[in-house]
Amino acid sequence: MLRFRSLGSGSTGNGTLIESTRNGRTTRLLVDCGFSLRELTRRLAPAGLTPSMLDAVFITHEHSDHVGCALQLGRRHGVPVWASLGTWQAMDRKPAPLRAVGAELVRHVALDGVPIELGGLQVTPFGVPHDAAEPLQLRCTDGVARLGVLTDLGEPTEAVMGHLSDCHALLLECNHDAQMLADGPYPFFLKRRVGGVRGHLANTQSATILDRCRHTGLRHVVAAHLSQQNNTPELAAAALSGVLGCSATEIIVADALQGSPWLDAG
Repeated sequence: MLRFRSLGSGSTGNGTLIESTRNGRTTRLLVDCGFSLRELTRRLAPAGLTPSMLDAVFITHEHSDHVGCALQLGRRHGVPVWASLGTWQAMDRKPAPLRAVGAELVRHVALDGVPIELGGLQVTPFGVPHDAAEPLQLRCTDGVARLGVLTDLGEPTEAVMGHLSDCHALLLECNHDAQMLADGPYPFFLKRRVGGVRGHLANTQSATILDRCRHTGLRHVVAAHLSQQNNTPELAAAALSGVLGCSATEIIVADALQGSPWLDAG
C-alpha cells in the first residue's frame, strides 16, 4: 500500500510524508523538511510518528523552506539525507555545511530519471526548471500505485509530463493566480521571478499539467505550495476541478499549517 500526507506546504515550510507497506515492512520517506526539528516533531505526532521513525529524507532543492532541519535530523536520528549533487553543493555554501549531517548519511542522486530503492519504495527523481542549483521532483511507487510530487517549478515541460502521465495521485503545485500576482504587493523583480520559467506554477499552468496527465486511474489530486499573498484555496481548487469536471470542494488543498490528511495513492 502506498499512501501520503502533506505535513505543510507553502513558503513557511514544506514536507510530504510518503509511506509504503509491502510484505509486512513499512518504509517512510520525508520529501523536504522545511521546519525546525521541534516543529517537525509536532507535525509528525498526529500520524503517530517521531523523527527517528523516518527511513530517509529527500531534499528537492536547497531553498530554506525545503531544507529546514534536514541536516540536524540526519545527524541526531541517523536518517540518510538524499539530494542532487548540485543541491548538496549549494547547501555546503550555506552556514550549515555537509559536515553537520555527517558524510556517512549523505546520499547523492546520481542521475535524472535513475530510480532509488528505499525498502518497499522506489523513488525516481527528475529535473525541473526552477531557480535552484539542481532541483528535482519525484515519482514514487510501491510497485502497484504511483504518486507524483511536483512543486517548485516555473513551467510544465514535456519531460515533466512524461514522469507524471500514469500516476494514481498527484501533489501538484498551484502557487499563484496570475492576476493576483500582477496586482499584488510584490516588487516587480519578485513578480518576474515568481511568474518566470524558473519560478512557480500559476493555477492555469497547474490545470494544464492535470489535463495532460489525467486518466481513469487518477485517484487523488492535492493542490500544494499556495502563495498566501497571490492565491486562495478557492481559486486553486476551481482551476483543478474545472479540468476534472468535479466540484471545487472535492479538491484537497494542502494547508501551510495543517497539511493534508492521509491519502491512499492506489
